[in-house]
Amino acid sequence: MIAVIITACSVVPVHKTEADVIDEVMAQFSEFEKSGSAQGQDWFDLAQMARTSGSLDIAVLALVRAEKLEYSPIRVSLENARLNIAKNDPEAAVANLQAVADAGFTSVGVLVQDTEINGLAGREDYDALITAMSVQAYPCQNQPGFSDFDFWIGDWDVHLADGSTAGSNSIIREERGCVLTEHWVSATGGTGMSINYLDKSTDEWVQIWNAEGGSQIDIRGGLTDEGMAMEGTIHYIGNGTTAPFRALWTALPDGRVRQYFEQSNDGGTTWAPWFEGFYTRKN
Repeated sequence: MIAVIITACSVVPVHKTEADVIDEVMAQFSEFEKSGSAQGQDWFDLAQMARTSGSLDIAVLALVRAEKLEYSPIRVSLENARLNIAKNDPEAAVANLQAVADAGFTSVGVLVQDTEINGLAGREDYDALITAMSVQAYPCQNQPGFSDFDFWIGDWDVHLADGSTAGSNSIIREERGCVLTEHWVSATGGTGMSINYLDKSTDEWVQIWNAEGGSQIDIRGGLTDEGMAMEGTIHYIGNGTTAPFRALWTALPDGRVRQYFEQSNDGGTTWAPWFEGFYTRKN
């Protein structure tokens, strides 16, 4: 830490020694006790200052005061973990973190980005805790159903049935598997994009598409024996019309994906092809 002495001529930084910091911690603790400070934040800040200065006994006492004043239980538990790490008691530190997880804390990134806490990495109990918390924190990466459309992920060249180029498409998994985003560019330069996700409230896959030309697709469905099948509507902004619409994506044995769209112009009685494309992965 650095103190600053102001003189008439200059500002001179003065480096505090470790002893100076410890003295400051002790003085602050005494001041808080005399004043009967009822601010949990004050005691918590003092606990952190004491820990970093090596005054671990004071850190423990200050943290107990913060806890009694009902300061953030999560922050207190995390600081307790850091304190136990400083006391060379990693087992107790993991127990502190387990208590945080048991209380419903799922922000596993807070732990792995904390250099002190993540120093526990490599311990079987800590690694198991991080794995369990990750399952809760990022459910789309772990729950069944969210990978049903993974066969469509990738960068693709798209051709029509006659072999002519239709365009290119890029399908990306984002938000830790909760969303697939599509970015389409046609052979003539037209563009469109969609978001695709598993709606867990209904367990249906959803696609919401919008293109620069004003076509809006809103369909939903799920994985079938033929592939990913969805049905709903297409709306054309230009003329204000809406029609039944359905889509099927099929993973082919040769590694390609067939995308087949149909539209109905009679309320769903009959269907006409709207687009058929064959996806080939780019090199």
